[in-house]
Amino acid sequence: MPHPTLIIPFALAPAEHARDLLATLQAPSLAQLLSHASAVRRDAFEPYAPLLPHEQWLMESQRDNSPALAHTLMQQLGMSSEPGYWFVLDPAHFHVARDHLVLTDRRQLTIDDATSRTLFDAAHPLFEELGYTLRYGDARHWLLRADAWSELRTCTPDAACGHNIDVWLPRGPGERDWRRLHNEVQMLWHTHAINDARELRGERRINALWLWGGSAGPDGQATQDHAQAAGLRALARCSLGQPAAPMPNDEALLLLDALMEPALAGDWSGWLAVMSKLDENHIKPLLTQLKQGAIDGIHLVLTDSTRVYQWQLRRSSMRKFWIRASLARLAP
Repeated sequence: MPHPTLIIPFALAPAEHARDLLATLQAPSLAQLLSHASAVRRDAFEPYAPLLPHEQWLMESQRDNSPALAHTLMQQLGMSSEPGYWFVLDPAHFHVARDHLVLTDRRQLTIDDATSRTLFDAAHPLFEELGYTLRYGDARHWLLRADAWSELRTCTPDAACGHNIDVWLPRGPGERDWRRLHNEVQMLWHTHAINDARELRGERRINALWLWGGSAGPDGQATQDHAQAAGLRALARCSLGQPAAPMPNDEALLLLDALMEPALAGDWSGWLAVMSKLDENHIKPLLTQLKQGAIDGIHLVLTDSTRVYQWQLRRSSMRKFWIRASLARLAP
């Protein structure tokens, strides 16, 4: 029988708010799963890592680079997977703090296809003049080929979100070339009419690009196993805002990332509301399938910015009717 893995980033309650959040949270199905499950392991990750714990878990390794996502994203977008070393390039907004710049959450940046294409067309000649191939993917994702930057260490936008970007900027061979090129794009966009119009409407200016997800492509990833490939597909779908339901070839893996936006923003009332919706729309149906025997078990993976907790639940565990449902395991 199927034994799905359910991954929910930022489902673990932050220590400073855990007591109040868990006293208020309405998630009865998750409470049942947690109370009847057996703990598998707990892992802690260093802060300032280039990717978040759930991204590391999906890659099945402690990485010092963002996931090799570019070619997988190209496939999800229906683009031809061209040879070479490609990066994901996201239009972004840098917020000016008192003495540094902060990357804002990409989910809170409104950008439609017309806006993105206009900015793409303006920046494209700068890349072509230097011999870099730039491709348009969708409004939020462009693709850049830069073979000479294959050793560049980059960070995922979610790992860097809300932080001083100095810690998270690309490092290694090619970083100076990237910074010079990026500065030229920023100067070009600074006076662009489309950004002036956005500012007048009260929208954030698109004043930066975020480089990440470098990938050598299928030929350069021969050692990638099935689980890692499934993890990349899950990350790509979430990055594209596609439905949480797993694809047919990934039926054992379900990544629910809706908590990330309120958690990264510190919006805990929003976190409570989203958690309740996840419980009703996704966790409750899984619990029903488990009780009815449609699935034999569930592997539950919950994370925050530095932790990954894992539990294993089998159908037989649900027969322990005397166990009281509780969300206490979401606390540190």
